[in-house]
Amino acid sequence: MTDRMIRTAARVLAPDVELVAITATRGMPYIASRAEAVISGTITLEMIAENHHGVDAIIIAAFGDPGLIGARELFEVPITAMAESSILTACMLGKRFSILTFSRTLVSWYEDAVALAGLEARCSGIRVPDVSFQSVATVQDELEGELVALAERAVKEDGADVIILAGAPLTGLAERVADRISVPVIDPLSAAVCHAQTLARLRPRPARAGRFARPGAKPAQGLLPALADWIEHRPASEASGLVSETTKKS
Repeated sequence: MTDRMIRTAARVLAPDVELVAITATRGMPYIASRAEAVISGTITLEMIAENHHGVDAIIIAAFGDPGLIGARELFEVPITAMAESSILTACMLGKRFSILTFSRTLVSWYEDAVALAGLEARCSGIRVPDVSFQSVATVQDELEGELVALAERAVKEDGADVIILAGAPLTGLAERVADRISVPVIDPLSAAVCHAQTLARLRPRPARAGRFARPGAKPAQGLLPALADWIEHRPASEASGLVSETTKKS
């Protein structure tokens, strides 16, 4: 899955941008519930703590955006994520959007992602095919036809102006099926990568007040050293390697 995501991201990279992709070494093979998202959010913060020094932007490459809000509060680098970026992009392309995914266990978590963006009124629904699949590694191939048909139903029955194909295992499918769907189709990772590049070029100053100002130093016990160092405002430990990052070539 990581290799497919790298290939998809590379299609929208500017020539002067380098993408460093890092996969979590622990946790679940893919996130399917809100409980798993909380666990993954903690791992996300650890990975960013180890890798954020010297990068221009960070991409959380999981739909549902585990750890996004906490990461933005804690770290002083632009951070994008798949759900938020695709939802905001959809709102630039139409009035209402529908989210299509591959498993019903994802729906509640994705509903929360829409609510976090404050755009429930623009979401015409979250749809899932009524057929099962064998493996997340092949789910986009297994359900391609069903998802295309479901997209057209979302357009006709729900009034969707834009379709979002949600879930990391569906990365890259949007480009393949776009010609068979009558409204724009968004690949969430591509949206997140494009937004990360834009924010990196804007070079926004870190917040010093408001909801995303970095919290003051606090003792942190039992955490990954890099994360504890950052929370305690100690000099950074040497980064090792771990999250999807976008950095300019030197």
